[in-house]
Amino acid sequence: MSADLTERLLGGAAEPSKQWTGTAVTTSARGSKRKAAWAAVGRFLSMAAMLVALFAAVVLIVVPVATGSHTYTILTKSMAQKYPPGTFMVMKPVPFEELKYGDVITFQLYSGRPEVETHRIVGFGSTQQGEKTLITKGDNNGAIDANPVRAIQVKGMLFYAVPYVGFVANFLGNSDRGTWTVIAAVALIGYGAITVYKSVRKTHKRDIPAAEAG
Repeated sequence: MSADLTERLLGGAAEPSKQWTGTAVTTSARGSKRKAAWAAVGRFLSMAAMLVALFAAVVLIVVPVATGSHTYTILTKSMAQKYPPGTFMVMKPVPFEELKYGDVITFQLYSGRPEVETHRIVGFGSTQQGEKTLITKGDNNGAIDANPVRAIQVKGMLFYAVPYVGFVANFLGNSDRGTWTVIAAVALIGYGAITVYKSVRKTHKRDIPAAEAG
């Protein structure tokens, strides 16, 4: 009772003193740092995706077109283990005389027909008329190919190969591959441009407050 009376005489109970601990500010700072970290991760992933897209455009589209190369997809296991089914093959035209033992070539199975095969040169021969021919064999096959390959059948020598990408090209279809190549190139370039624009814009927005604060 004495305590209550004293508090009334003094005008009410004194409020306990409030001590600032800085917890709210610390929590806010941590939240800001977390958001900044996630933003940095997002920018990194966005740039990485753009670089992958541009690399894919160069390797799968720009280089083959610039070098006049033909592109094919491995469909069988005749060249496994090194070139399994689904491998995207870029075959660059070369003079027939420059082909040598061990080169991987793509050739028409029959002159004038669309069917092709990609095998390795394992020897040389000639026709009765003295025309030079190639003896070929699949790396995974037990025997050489039955028919020698003439110069007119050769479509190109292996320039480089990209694993698994051929599945996508095969899905799009050989007949429409040119159209799809143009569409893919435009899409990749557009994606890269948009990504760069967004990145530059975000950087510009961050720099404006910093400049005003300074």
